[in-house]
Amino acid sequence: MAMTVGPGEGGDDELVASINTTPLVDVMLVLLIIFLITIPVVIHLVPLELPKERNQVRQTKPENISISVNRDGDIFWGLTRITDNEDLVRRLKEKSVLNPQPEVHIRGDLRARYESIGRVVFGCQRAGIVKVNFIIEPPVAGG
Repeated sequence: MAMTVGPGEGGDDELVASINTTPLVDVMLVLLIIFLITIPVVIHLVPLELPKERNQVRQTKPENISISVNRDGDIFWGLTRITDNEDLVRRLKEKSVLNPQPEVHIRGDLRARYESIGRVVFGCQRAGIVKVNFIIEPPVAGG
């Protein structure tokens, strides 16, 4: 029993110039199936109009209340330190009865705990303040 390895009798090897497209077709079919499955999921979402980023000029009026919270959680009414939550609520209640009601501008340090800023928001809610704004840095242009 003999086996021939190499070119056949008197013939030269021909180069195969065609590309095997079977793996390419397999990959394309898998991608097609993935897209057919995921597109209905993406399309059937709850229709919402998401808010756009906007930069409004802050109008500083004398009647606006500026409350600051530093990184240690200390609360300041203007430049005066507030040591007690009840003192904050009492001051806010005095201002909430004015007509028109002043806005509260909360300036929270980037590294302040959410709990500290949440106490101010909760105090505004307890006092009946309607307009509470958060003062932030505007986005950096080209960033």
